[in-house]
Amino acid sequence: MLDIYCGSNALKKIQEQGFKQELFSTMLGASGGPKWFSLFGLDKYLFGEYFKNRTTELNLVGSSAGAFRFAALSQQDPVAAITRLATLYAQTTYSEKATRKEITAKAITLLEQVLGPNGCDEIINNPVFKAHFIVAKCRGLTAFEHKIPLLFGLISSMAFNQVNRGLLAKQYQRFVYHHPNSQLTINDNFNFKTQHQALTNENLASSLLASGSIPVVMEAIKNIAGSPKGVYRDGGIIDYHFDIDIKPASGLTLYPHFSPTPKAGWFDKNLARKVNAQYYKNTVLLVPSAAFIDQLPFSKIPDRKDFIDLDAPTRLKYWHTVLKESERLADEFSKLVSTSTTKNIKLLK
Repeated sequence: MLDIYCGSNALKKIQEQGFKQELFSTMLGASGGPKWFSLFGLDKYLFGEYFKNRTTELNLVGSSAGAFRFAALSQQDPVAAITRLATLYAQTTYSEKATRKEITAKAITLLEQVLGPNGCDEIINNPVFKAHFIVAKCRGLTAFEHKIPLLFGLISSMAFNQVNRGLLAKQYQRFVYHHPNSQLTINDNFNFKTQHQALTNENLASSLLASGSIPVVMEAIKNIAGSPKGVYRDGGIIDYHFDIDIKPASGLTLYPHFSPTPKAGWFDKNLARKVNAQYYKNTVLLVPSAAFIDQLPFSKIPDRKDFIDLDAPTRLKYWHTVLKESERLADEFSKLVSTSTTKNIKLLK
């Protein structure tokens, strides 16, 4: 049910020491909307049992849906918070011709319920699980709210990315909103200007919402408190599945992910371009297997197209089935942890 891929350094350490939780210093959470439902069981196991008694810091780096997950998992009761997020997200419905305003309003309500009255304080003051939300600050046409110039801006982004991913730096700047006591920094080979900014009670909710604000689908977030004035959108534009150099690299990176082939940015989804293998040498990738996916309804994991392709009752039933079935991945990883079995691990290339 679960495939495990390891970078070269990670494979050596896991083979020598097993899946000791203290080997990990970082965890990644990708964009991808409801694709994350396939990882729900793993998230509950990891923060309800695997990391439960951890005392050293674990940096949680997420964009879009990954940021939403980590906002839940860095609260005082991570299992309750991630369950709240999954339940509320899975139950979300929209009108037949939903506007950006409606979708944004429902996202705001969702995050308010996930954070609750104390969530922001709990995230900022968590001494162990240190959240980092990635956001893209937009320039040029991509900063427009009007649909036509925005679409032209996104088309130009697609064209730039086809030529060279680094050209996107003309249109987007990476912002990393991080735990106040985090020393982690993010860089890459594509010259994206990156600004690291501490999370506060004033900017946490808006930066988190910005990290998931999909262009055209949702309204952009403007002028985040304490940040340079401007337009902020989905962090997955730049960092969809991650092609980044994280420092300090003091331990391994745990990456529960719904794909064995990470893509750098949103515009790389349909390209053959691979991420930098050097950035994944210390990574352990936990991925739902093809056998697991085949036994799901429709033989696929959820995605945003389900809002369009399926009527609400069918979609809700399907998504709740996936959430339940995801427990099987947690069960399998738990057995690997307890037995230190490593024979079926694949080398991540």
